[in-house]
Amino acid sequence: MIIFVVKDRFYFRIMIVPFNFQELKKRPLKAGSIKVYLVWFDSYGAKSSCIFIETPDIRLLVDPGASAMQPSYPLSATEKEELCQTALNTIIDFSRHADTIFISHYHYDHHTLPSRAKTIYRGKNLWIKDPNRWINRSQWGRARLFLNQLYETYGSTDYTAMYTKPENNLKFNDPVEWLPLAMAKDYGDYQKRKNQLLEKGRGWFNKTVSHWHNENWISETKLKDIDVQIADGSSFKKGSTSVKFTWPMFHGIEYDRVGWVIGLSVEHKGRKVVYTSDLQGPNIEDYAQWIIKENPDILVLDGPATYLFGFIVNRINLQRSIDNLCDILKNTKTGLIVYDHHLLRDARFKERTAQAYLAARVGKKSCKKTLLTASEWIGYEPLILKITKDKNE
Repeated sequence: MIIFVVKDRFYFRIMIVPFNFQELKKRPLKAGSIKVYLVWFDSYGAKSSCIFIETPDIRLLVDPGASAMQPSYPLSATEKEELCQTALNTIIDFSRHADTIFISHYHYDHHTLPSRAKTIYRGKNLWIKDPNRWINRSQWGRARLFLNQLYETYGSTDYTAMYTKPENNLKFNDPVEWLPLAMAKDYGDYQKRKNQLLEKGRGWFNKTVSHWHNENWISETKLKDIDVQIADGSSFKKGSTSVKFTWPMFHGIEYDRVGWVIGLSVEHKGRKVVYTSDLQGPNIEDYAQWIIKENPDILVLDGPATYLFGFIVNRINLQRSIDNLCDILKNTKTGLIVYDHHLLRDARFKERTAQAYLAARVGKKSCKKTLLTASEWIGYEPLILKITKDKNE
């Protein structure tokens, strides 16, 4: 469904116009024989970053989850829930055509519990974020709830069979050791505060590692018609299609308490699509270099959470996100970037990331890039802009 807001005499009301699977199927992004369908995004009116990738060898549903918008989003709670349900219904429609599902992390806008939509996972291969390491406590619990329900719904009521003891003698290096560019960055007057935050983050990380060492793990499993595989750092080959997953990356800045995610690249006969999951910009310079190295034809990138600017997102980290996107625009062949998710919870998103939009337009004609939201790709104004414009008229 797509939403239009119309002005009534004393209030605003939502008009829901059909916007379904069949219509979305008419507007795929294409890179050679790869097709990418923008199943649901925040620009449609519910939190989600769900895509469907199709090649001659695989039909992959990515991050099949949706959540209602935050309290500050200018709709009523009822309207937000209706949009969330519409998002879920659209995801369910696409799931019927998938043979494989990927879950990049365990936030509810990236996965759906089986108890809420049993048909999504039936008969699928699942590639999932590791539920045992490089995961914060909140997602640790959510991962177990998801897998317990998966086991009960499609396997057996005795889901305890999945649980194992942690691997012995595991060592976890400080993850910022893998971020040389970010660690070498000069923050000037902010450097002292940055060092304090990093030190505090290390303390949080060490406590999190202790949790990984002392709690039961969940093993990969094969249910009646579902094969569950941990994806972190793995690669798979199906026919002429290569699928690669990153090692865990921070969901935002260094030591972000929200946890870790894994990104995805799909390549078929020299054409490539990259899906970042929740890197928020990307915030971290080394993650921007990963995207540049992958050099995809199509990039699905979540923007920074500008709706939290001045609260959780400060000016320095917002600028990092913008600078990193400008670097990607300058140094890749990527012709099309879908710039959405967290970014589209804020009516001022284009104003606050104006430098990136300008960078996409400058340079030689052959180097210009298309930077747009999911809703703009399918031909509609982002809902947050439509609501704001109509309320101001």
